[in-house]
Amino acid sequence: MYDLLVVGAGPYGLSIASHAAGAGLRLRVFGRPMASWRDHMPRGMYLKSEPWASNLSDPDGRWRLDTYCAARGVEARHGEPIPLEMFAAYGQWFARNAVPEVDERTVTRVAPVAGGGGEGGGFEAVTEDGETVRARTVALAVGVLPFVEIPAAVRDLGPDLVSHSSHHSELDRFRGRDVTVIGGGQAALETAALLAEQGTRVRVLARAEHLAWNDVPPAWERPWWRSARAPQSGLGCGWRNWFYAERPGLFHRLPEPTRARIAATALGPAGAWWVRARVEPAVEVLLGQEVAEARELAGGAGGVRLDTVSRSGERRSLETEHVIAATGFRATTDRLGLLDAQLADGLGALADGSPAVGRHFESSYPGLFLAGLVTASGFGPAMRFVHGATFTAETLVRGVRRRLRAGVGVGVGGVRVPAPGRRVDVRSRAAG
Repeated sequence: MYDLLVVGAGPYGLSIASHAAGAGLRLRVFGRPMASWRDHMPRGMYLKSEPWASNLSDPDGRWRLDTYCAARGVEARHGEPIPLEMFAAYGQWFARNAVPEVDERTVTRVAPVAGGGGEGGGFEAVTEDGETVRARTVALAVGVLPFVEIPAAVRDLGPDLVSHSSHHSELDRFRGRDVTVIGGGQAALETAALLAEQGTRVRVLARAEHLAWNDVPPAWERPWWRSARAPQSGLGCGWRNWFYAERPGLFHRLPEPTRARIAATALGPAGAWWVRARVEPAVEVLLGQEVAEARELAGGAGGVRLDTVSRSGERRSLETEHVIAATGFRATTDRLGLLDAQLADGLGALADGSPAVGRHFESSYPGLFLAGLVTASGFGPAMRFVHGATFTAETLVRGVRRRLRAGVGVGVGGVRVPAPGRRVDVRSRAAG
């Protein structure tokens, strides 16, 4: 039986695996390295985060993004975005050098070992081809894809008419067509820019009354008093962003309602400064509009009619051949579909539906640890970005080691453990 099974091989899963290997844990890692970056983002995109804030994490800090770039004759500079393809290749390089061999099969189910459930039995994971692997602890780092969110008004239309922005590794199929992108954040705006640049007639439909754009980052070297007033951080300038980026552990101590509010509102939809000039001259933007109803065009026309409504109640209609919903992700417990029912029912939930996690990222089910977007309500906005992987990997592996010393079924300062089969709704306090 392994000490730790890591499910997922994106930035969080690979970072956790690297730290676990460095700690001497007997480890197994499943997942296709950087799969979502390689297969679910169109070519031509760039990282929104700064290169220095986009490192995967290993215990010695050897396998950094700037090291990878330098070996290929590229300088990773502050204020210059890194191409998506380069970042995905960096993650694969990290996997080869900083992580034990990664098993690229998909894990389809995680369940407690028979006789476990808080009695020290551990977990078993079933792969896509039916192999069962057992481990004393599990770290789920499943990324964002299980949590795709498509607006209810268009959700029931078929995939030929509606897709999510994460469903595309390329946009060639939309050349010469008419596409409406729903959303006002980076994914929507950069997708629209790429579509316009390949000859697609494209518009952006957003609920906001105006688009938000991130500022050009200040120079890395600044007078001390400017840095003191607005320090640089992995999530942008300013003390508030610095707190989110650099002190997730303190964020976790805030009252749960405060954490949930910040997780839902901080660093809201905004476009990177470098994509603005590509959008404004080339993309039609319809602001203050929300889709109220959508239906397929009659007569085999092969399109969608969108009926929209503004905040003032004004209604409009438009026809388009395809809708791309760049509407983000909603990381709730019920979307962790690979969990066995006993595990899922044993997870305590926060008010927003996300799972409660203790101070070491351990869920309310002993030995089951969570990482990435699904922990944003617990540890803050940094968990939505690569930058959060370092804190997560270091902290989670410490928690795994504590759990292994204590035994899988014994509480060690994590979330309150529910009785098997009983869901706990954690609303009034910070977990752990």
